[in-house]
Amino acid sequence: MEVKKLNPTMVWKYFDELTKVPRPSKKEGKIIQYLLDFAKEQKLEAIKDEAGNVLIKKIASPGKENLPTVILQAHMDMVCEKNNDVVHDFENEGINAYADSDGWVKAKGTTLGADDGIGMAAQLAILASKDMQHGALECLFTSDEETGLTGAFALQKDFLSGNILINLDTEEEGEFYIGCAGGKNTIATFSYNPEKTPEGYFWFQVEVKGLNGGHSGSEIDKGLGNANKILIRYLWALMEECPLAIAHIDGGNLHNAIAREAKATAGVPLAKKETTRVVLNLLLAEVEAELKHIDPAVTISLESVETPNTCVDQATGNKLVKAMYGCPHGVIGMSFEVPGLVETSTNMASVKMKDNNTIVVSTSQRSSTNSLKIDAANMVTAVFELAGASVAASDGYPGWKPNAESKILRVSEKIYTDLFGNKPLIKAIHAGLECGLFLEKYPQLDMISCGPTIKEAHSPGEKIEIASVEKWWKFLVELLKNIPAK
Repeated sequence: MEVKKLNPTMVWKYFDELTKVPRPSKKEGKIIQYLLDFAKEQKLEAIKDEAGNVLIKKIASPGKENLPTVILQAHMDMVCEKNNDVVHDFENEGINAYADSDGWVKAKGTTLGADDGIGMAAQLAILASKDMQHGALECLFTSDEETGLTGAFALQKDFLSGNILINLDTEEEGEFYIGCAGGKNTIATFSYNPEKTPEGYFWFQVEVKGLNGGHSGSEIDKGLGNANKILIRYLWALMEECPLAIAHIDGGNLHNAIAREAKATAGVPLAKKETTRVVLNLLLAEVEAELKHIDPAVTISLESVETPNTCVDQATGNKLVKAMYGCPHGVIGMSFEVPGLVETSTNMASVKMKDNNTIVVSTSQRSSTNSLKIDAANMVTAVFELAGASVAASDGYPGWKPNAESKILRVSEKIYTDLFGNKPLIKAIHAGLECGLFLEKYPQLDMISCGPTIKEAHSPGEKIEIASVEKWWKFLVELLKNIPAK
């Protein structure tokens, strides 16, 4: 079935339209224009600020003028990831989305953009509806959430007037989130001297593929394989056996995604040619056994290549491998306050060679405790500084401290229970939501976050459960109708 023909039809109609509008982070011009054109067509007031945030307002429906203004919020940008065998121009091409027979909407070889396209679609459906009952609405579409929360950072204190905010950017139907982790990025840069490749070496390319990847916050506790760490594990093991020269290295892409693919071009003395295969076979057997329950399709391939002209000087190459091998990745600590919640983690996101003879390793840290977020970043910094890299860290963004006394939470719990006969789960999330930044600028806000079920966000396996969208939509319709009067 076509996506736009799914139920609820208004939501899926707009989601289908959104998949056709390119919206990479930091390049949201096309989606901003789409939103402004939509508002004009619907005869609704729309405002765009300097950061590209768009606010569309709708007056209360007849008889609901006594309800307080509610802010509905979603981000407009999407993570742009694709499989290596897929050719796709995210800046100029829409997403090839389809409804599968197993009850999910997916994309062909790329991220789907359900994060947070489905939140946007719900906002548009509410704004376009002629028969929904609700108080005054402010629909906020923020820019560049995925690569820095820059839209939320730049939001001015007089942009919004409501005191209730419903964030539409979580990924499990039947769960309400009332807190999230804060985060920051830590970037290490190695400067190297290009050297003429040594004579009498066997040159090869090793590549790690087949991993699922995933969200570096909400899925960091699943034990997913990180392609960068596996690649470095191989290079480390090889370096323990013989001299190693590195000509090229590339892995991962985004700070908020667990790396799915990584590769390196390297060389060893000809006498150690067979060692490259022996070490790989041993490692592959270990990795397959370790990841058989979560990443069963992992592969590590090796093929010979022509001798490159230059390589990284051996001292820097060795320091890079040792630092990346020693740098932590994954869960560092669990929360004592919220059972089952990851408190602190770090992600080895990417490693890239630049044209100016540098190699940049990007990592990200998250924690619901600010001091532990800083501690994790300092830990990563120490590892790379010991290896001679220069390290820079972002200021980061704040977490969102749970408010157990939230009035909108109590109302939402009752409405959900009355609709579906079971209570929703109340949680905090180890991912970064914009709510912490909103609360800094608007401390009076009473907030919850909710959404339908999305799996494998930030990877080409991203998918959204069709049935969950219908339940979530029913809940939103009922909630907006029953917001407590002023």
